[in-house]
Amino acid sequence: MSEHRPRDWDAKTYDRVSAPQFEWGRDVLDRLVLEGYETVLDAGCGSGRITALLRERLPEGHVVAVDASPSMVEKAREALGDERVDYVVTDLVELELAEPVDAVLSTATFHWILDQPRLFERLHAVMRPGGQLVAQCGGEGNVERFLSEVEDVMAREPFAEQFEGWERPWYFGAPAATALALGDAGFTDVECWLEPRDAVLDDPRDFATTVCLSAHLDHLPRELHDRFVDAVIERSGAPLVLDYVRLNINARRPADG
Repeated sequence: MSEHRPRDWDAKTYDRVSAPQFEWGRDVLDRLVLEGYETVLDAGCGSGRITALLRERLPEGHVVAVDASPSMVEKAREALGDERVDYVVTDLVELELAEPVDAVLSTATFHWILDQPRLFERLHAVMRPGGQLVAQCGGEGNVERFLSEVEDVMAREPFAEQFEGWERPWYFGAPAATALALGDAGFTDVECWLEPRDAVLDDPRDFATTVCLSAHLDHLPRELHDRFVDAVIERSGAPLVLDYVRLNINARRPADG
C-alpha cells in the first residue's frame, strides 16, 4: 500500500451534506455498550454530529474527539464547545493519548487509512484492557459502480494527463482480512461483516464534490474542478444513487492484555 497522507476537508459543506454518514453513524453508536461514565474516543470525529450524540450517551463521562483534518476539528469544537470533550488533530496511525480510553467509536473513517495494521495497533495501544472497539467504514465493493463511472471520466481529456500515476487513497477492506489484522493487533471477540447501504443524494453536486471526489479534485487544477464534477454527475445519471457497502467492526481489547 502507498503511504497514507492525511488531507483537510471542507468541513462546513460536509456537515451540511453528510446525512447518509450521520444515519449510519447513529446505527453504529447504538452498538456501543455504555454505562454513561466512560471516556470514549471518537476516532475520526468529522464535523462532530455523531460526537454530539456520543456525548449525550455519557452524562458523567468524557469524549476524546480526534480527526486528521484541522477544519473538521474546528467545526466540531464550534458545534460542541469544550464541555466534556477534548479535541485532538492527528493522524490515527500516529495517535497517542495522555490517558487510555474505555472504548473507541469510529464511523466513515478507517477506509481513508491505508496502513490498517498500524491503525489497529495504535487503537489497541490507547484502550484500557477490556475496552470496546465499535466501527464502520467503507468495505469491499464500496461505491464500485460509481467509481467505475468516475474512472471512465478520469481517462478522458483534459483529465487523463492529470491522473497519470494516480493511486486510490482509500482502502475498502474485506471482513476476513480486517478480522485478521485486528487479531494481529491484539484484539479479541472480533466480528466483521458487510452491509449494503445505497444512498440517494439530496444534493448530489455538493456531496460528490466534498465527499466522493475531493481526493480526485486534489489532482486537478482548480479551473478543471467544475468540468470534472459535471462530467461525473452527467455520466452517473439522475437521481445519483451511490452503491455504498459498509464494513462493520466489533472487537475488544482483552481484559488481561
